[in-house]
Amino acid sequence: MNELQLKYGMNPNQKPARIYMADGSDLPLTVLNGRPGYINLLDALNGWQLVSQMKAISGLPSATSFKHVSPAGAAIGRPLTDVLKKIYWVDDQKTFTPLSCAYARARGADRMSSFGDFIALSDSCDVATARLIRREVSDGIIAPGYEPKALEMLKRKKQGGYCILQIDPAYKPAPLEIKQVFGVTFEQGRNELVIDDKFFANIVTKNKDLPDEARLDLALSMIILKYTQSNSVCYVKDGQAIGIGAGQQSRIHCTRLAGQKADNWWLRQSPQVLNLPFRDDIKRPDRDNAIDLYIGDEYEDLLADGTWQNFFTEKPPVFTREEKKAWIAKNTDVALGSDAFFPFGDNIERAFKSGVRYVAEPGGSVRDDNVIEAADNHNMVMSFTGLRLFHH
Repeated sequence: MNELQLKYGMNPNQKPARIYMADGSDLPLTVLNGRPGYINLLDALNGWQLVSQMKAISGLPSATSFKHVSPAGAAIGRPLTDVLKKIYWVDDQKTFTPLSCAYARARGADRMSSFGDFIALSDSCDVATARLIRREVSDGIIAPGYEPKALEMLKRKKQGGYCILQIDPAYKPAPLEIKQVFGVTFEQGRNELVIDDKFFANIVTKNKDLPDEARLDLALSMIILKYTQSNSVCYVKDGQAIGIGAGQQSRIHCTRLAGQKADNWWLRQSPQVLNLPFRDDIKRPDRDNAIDLYIGDEYEDLLADGTWQNFFTEKPPVFTREEKKAWIAKNTDVALGSDAFFPFGDNIERAFKSGVRYVAEPGGSVRDDNVIEAADNHNMVMSFTGLRLFHH
């Protein structure tokens, strides 16, 4: 199949819409179920590139949860702790595979943003992964294959309309990318940058101790940023993104946004949140919304009389600012990647508050000395990669 007609483009008023191969070859993907939209396909193709590169560097199955052409989460398939199983709402599952662990991590890190996601998997979708996907609100999935039973399970989503795409893993795109904006044609070489161990060789801080585990987390952060709308910053811990700040015009706002998401991920693991007395009839998305309010500055909206009864069997105590700050201080050894240089040391100061110990950024700011000094003040390890990773 060389061409696929779409219902409409990015918006319903943008017609006609299609994808096609300009050279007359077959499309590298097959629609197994449902009908993909324009944005679905942007998410799918960017997501597939991300997970295939994460798998290549880690050797583990990988998954990402995409929303609006940026990853809401991404992870490699490491085992889940009991706490992670609980905060990701998968503690009722008996069987886990490396791939299902990767998806649980990718979906669970920022469940608010992942609501209605498009999923990309590096490996054939197995039954354990399909079981997690089938009960989440999701628009579709792309993978190199599907176990027969997993495919049947997914086909029943959205009253039979769930979008299921199969990608040809052997497909190699042309070296030049072409697109049009306002009738003007843009052409550029594809970003084929390979992120490997040598990528972090230029360590500019006094502390030069970069363990293999941290090096991998930094590499994953850079791969994630390669497919995140710029400006962007990504916090990674234990093989998964825990906070992604995308599409901000200011670098510090990227760092703050990603840092707040990383803080929320960590706060959800606190005893105060794990022990929230939810009513049995409260669904997962509503629990996610309630937790987001509870750990945020607008907690009074949730705990007001006449409101808390809608979610809890008893009124939870306030999670005070001091308690939250003390718990966040326990998060350590976080890796942070930035797709462009930090212009000021304030980014480092903000990152430190969320447990960041390892940093990778291109360098090249006129204030690099100020940024390095800030990292040295916190005994961080920082690498200047020399390469920007903008994506639009």
